[in-house]
Amino acid sequence: MKLYTIGFTKKTAREFFSRLTRAGVTKVVDVRLNNSSQLAGFAKKDDLAYFLEALCGLPYEHRPELAPTEEIRAGFKGREGTWEDFEKRFLALMAQRRVAQTIPQAALDGACLLCSEDEPRHCHRRLVAEYLRDRWGAVEIVHL
Repeated sequence: MKLYTIGFTKKTAREFFSRLTRAGVTKVVDVRLNNSSQLAGFAKKDDLAYFLEALCGLPYEHRPELAPTEEIRAGFKGREGTWEDFEKRFLALMAQRRVAQTIPQAALDGACLLCSEDEPRHCHRRLVAEYLRDRWGAVEIVHL
């Protein structure tokens, strides 16, 4: 199984959609809590769903159960907590939500987890991908 991740920040629309197409992604799974922010530009949910279909022939799916809560996110973004604090709280939330048991593997095979962060290092999409790999086994993670 292959699971991709991508962030849209610091990417042009051409670069973003080209990366998805070249990689052979089968659908885009939005793991943002808030997917309609004015700051998202071309990645606002309705626009993104349209562009994915029109430019890449890809379906769009929003999975807020793979996003941190506002409380967890605010603690890190407000610089009150460390990345390690965020990671610990977020992974506990993934376990509490039982995402590895409730999301079928086939639903994410070839899919690309989308978030806003440019790099996966300090982004929850990486944590989601690694969490699922650690529970499902043979999952190759590719950060676009």
